[in-house]
Formats: sequence, structure tokens, C-alpha cells
Amino acid sequence: MQTVHDAGALRAVVRGWRAAGQTVGFVPTMGNLHAGHFSLVRLARARADRVVASVFVNPTQFGPNEDFSRYPRTLAQDQAGLAEHDCDLLFAPDVATLYPYGAEHTVRLSVPQITETLEGAHRPGHFDGVATVVCKLFNLVQADLAVFGQKDFQQLKVIERMVRDLALPVKVIAAPTQRAADGLALSSRNQYLSEAERALAPRIHQVLVQMRDMLGKGHAPKVLEQAAAGQLERAGFVPDYVAIRRADDLSEPVAGERTGLVGLVAARLGSTRLIDNLLFDGTAPT
Repeated sequence: MQTVHDAGALRAVVRGWRAAGQTVGFVPTMGNLHAGHFSLVRLARARADRVVASVFVNPTQFGPNEDFSRYPRTLAQDQAGLAEHDCDLLFAPDVATLYPYGAEHTVRLSVPQITETLEGAHRPGHFDGVATVVCKLFNLVQADLAVFGQKDFQQLKVIERMVRDLALPVKVIAAPTQRAADGLALSSRNQYLSEAERALAPRIHQVLVQMRDMLGKGHAPKVLEQAAAGQLERAGFVPDYVAIRRADDLSEPVAGERTGLVGLVAARLGSTRLIDNLLFDGTAPT
């Protein structure tokens, strides 16, 4: 696997692949890679001739009280993992490459409506930073397809909308959430959990499964949201939100709506903020 740090070297490699008639898949990441990230690389490898991954901790998607400086930078470890998982090229730019006028003076993208709820309501400006950096990376890599994990469900929907609205020539592919054996969604932030917190963290997934099953039996979404939030609070979590929404646009379902929904949770456990979601198929469990 080759590693490049500047736009010119990246484009030269991709241009050579294009000249050979090869398709390009792209996996953008912030590094500190784990099995969930590598599942995205595998999916990109299955869908394209060549795979590019990026590692860039994006300053514009962190709020003033969030963990930008704390976010782990493990480039050497990430390089080794990507090479083991058959990635062809790692793009690891510095801030000046992505923000030549500085992060505070960059052109910013804003995706309306879908960014104003859930994560967007609790992290103002977060999705502007996500949309901005992903659009920059798409312009640099010029891939045929890009793979994003469903764990960050709202982010996935924001990127899908941005791509469609701006007519960007890249296909967005959603990859299933990767979980530990006890159901906890894999995340770089899991390493911050204490041993006791790690044992408790799978409760989020358990609550989502309960919500799905009870919705299939006819219970109202608002009632289920309140009950699930109460369960998490009693277990020691501090929920930011527990919500059942339409999976396509994250709007609230109408009375009696049972299909095409998703449950989403964000909650703090100690000093760590965890998010997860589960698609609901609208059928009662058997």
C-alpha cells in the first residue's frame, strides 16, 4: 500500500488507475481504525478495482467543548491495518492541504433540514463540518463510489442528500454497523470506557431491539421513546435523545406508521458519548 500526503500525488495515482480502466472506491475516516472501519474497506474492495482510504481528523466538525485535541492519532497503526486489509492507497493530508485558507476561513457547506435534528441539534455546526470535508475529499479523490457506515446514520443521510443535491458523480454505499459479540457498536470512543462502563454499554443496543420489537406489536413511538430513555437513565446513562424516525429523511412518523423507520440513541456514559441506531422493519417478532 502506498501513502500520500498531498493532492498532486493522490491525483497522479488515481489518474494512472483511470487510464488503465479501473474503478475507484473510497473510504474516508478520521483514523484510529478498528474492525468497523476495515469492514468498509472490504466492501469497497468488493465493489471497485482500487481502494483509497483517507485519514484526517477534521477540525471543522468538532465543537468548542468536544474532543478534537483528545481524538487519538494513530497513523502508523492505521497504515498497517489498511495494508493488511488490501487497501491500495492511503491519503493522509494535513490541515493546510484540506483548508488552504485555514479552517476558520474555509468555504462551508450547509445541508438544510436533515441536519437540524438529533445530532445536529446537540452539536451545532457539526454537520456543516462533515459536509464540507467530505465534499473536499470527494473532489480530491474523484472516486466512483464511497462507503460509509450505518452506525453514523444521520451522517450517512446528510452525505446522501449532499451528493444528490450537488449532483456529485459518486455513489454512496451504506455498510452495516459492526458490533462486538455483546451488541455494542464498534467505535473509536469505546476505548474511553472504564471496565464497568464497557460492561454496561451494550444496554443501548438492547434498548433499541426492545423498541423495534414493541413497535412491531403496535406500541406508539412516543411512548417507546420515553420508556427507553427512562431505562437508560436508570441504568446510569445520560441520554441526549432517544428517537424513532423515518429512515429516509429522519422526519417524525405519523400515527400508525410502522415501516421504513429507524431507532436512534445518543447517550453519555461517564465521560464518553455513545451513539447507535437500528433499522426497524415494521413486523412483529416471531
